[in-house]
Amino acid sequence: MLKSMTAFGRARRMSSDGALDITAEIRSVNSRYLDCTVRLSRLYAHLEDKVKAYLSEAGVTRGKVEVCIGVDVLEQRGMEVMLDREAARSYIAALEQLRDEFSLKDDISVMRVAANHDLFVVKKPEEDDDRDWGEIRAVLAEAVSGWNDMRTAEGKNLCADLLGKADKIRAMAGEVKTLSEADIAGYPQKLEQRIRKFLADFDAEASEQRILTEAAIFADKAAIDEELVRLDSHFKAFADIVNSDEAAGRKLDFLVQEINRETNTIGSKAGDARIAHLVVDMKTEVEKIREQIQNLE
Repeated sequence: MLKSMTAFGRARRMSSDGALDITAEIRSVNSRYLDCTVRLSRLYAHLEDKVKAYLSEAGVTRGKVEVCIGVDVLEQRGMEVMLDREAARSYIAALEQLRDEFSLKDDISVMRVAANHDLFVVKKPEEDDDRDWGEIRAVLAEAVSGWNDMRTAEGKNLCADLLGKADKIRAMAGEVKTLSEADIAGYPQKLEQRIRKFLADFDAEASEQRILTEAAIFADKAAIDEELVRLDSHFKAFADIVNSDEAAGRKLDFLVQEINRETNTIGSKAGDARIAHLVVDMKTEVEKIREQIQNLE
């Protein structure tokens, strides 16, 4: 069953040693392509590529996806905070220039300078990095699981709605077929009468065979059998795709374009007002399907 692109998932837990309080949130909305944004606590910003790789492995292929991971360090484990001396010198020099040029109060202090966190570099042992990623990944997996459950549930509802609308259009196409067959059956005779009247009005003549041939040709051009057959084939393919387990939102989008094309052709050939009204209703349902498909992965 196809999945929705709109969902939310959240998880929170302590690391196994109680040193980290980890929160992971993932939310997504529909998008034509995959647009993934990852936000991490500054200390763990270097794990962004690993988070994206994990999402790719989890089967995320389409949608605007935003992942937020917060890590509160409750207990230091061999971390070393180092001063970026060059950055600090440059920063303090800029503050002094600001003070002197604008005659500002001299309140440059250690605490004010230390408020700029970019002046410090936090180093951790490599083994801590691997261990922390394992803890973060476990919380991320829980959030992704909840997110996927929501996507699946919403996708199930969307697919049921799409199949219902497709059945409605097929039922209307069946009515169009019945009306068209009745209309086409009497079309040659009606057209023949019109041709004869037209010729009589201009005091012109044509062979009997020519009149019958022309009437038959026009009747054949007005027939919509081929369009109805293709339309039925499209809807069978539509049902197969909707019931598949693969991401196929783009396939459905293309197929709906073809369904709309055949419906428009039927409408252009319609010579019966009842058929024209049915075609309008069919196109309305096709547009509803097109809008719903934009939410499927």
